[in-house]
Amino acid sequence: MESLTELPAGLPVPTDDGACDHLLGARLPAVALPSTAGGCVELSRVAGTAVVFCYPMTGRPEMPLPAGWDLIPGARGCTPQACAFRDAYSDISKMGAGVFGVSTQDTGYQREAASRMHLPFPLLSDSGEEFSRALRLPMLEVDGMRLIRRLTLITADGVIRKVFYPVFPPDRNAAAALQWLREHG
Repeated sequence: MESLTELPAGLPVPTDDGACDHLLGARLPAVALPSTAGGCVELSRVAGTAVVFCYPMTGRPEMPLPAGWDLIPGARGCTPQACAFRDAYSDISKMGAGVFGVSTQDTGYQREAASRMHLPFPLLSDSGEEFSRALRLPMLEVDGMRLIRRLTLITADGVIRKVFYPVFPPDRNAAAALQWLREHG
């Protein structure tokens, strides 16, 4: 098994298909998402600024990735993206923003990933796809799983102020979000 923390060379670059054009200025839906920190988080009620990175799925070192994973534009890189947000967490927090990761994986699966990667922020489960459907987020299907395509939202009091889509390379997304926060406070 190759490393989940490093991006292999030659990954296909995703293109902007317009699937997130409707999100800027939209209000987040009133959906309670189970959190790896316990309880549920309703992102629409998060006061102030939040960085919400949506990702397809985190891999596990002992499990193979889905067949053809590296050939799907934008699929590979969830662990490097989450680790980049972990490493930028202090700087993002100093900007007054919270950080949340969202995927369709269940909370138990996410807890293992959060623990293994030492994430200082919660991962939220949209396993019922209620959040994804309400926002009409772009999805992909692989090995019988429906997964969110990688995107990042910056919100203010539950309203989307910035959309990063497509996100590539994923390990640079946290730096781009932090730069946007610095420029737009």
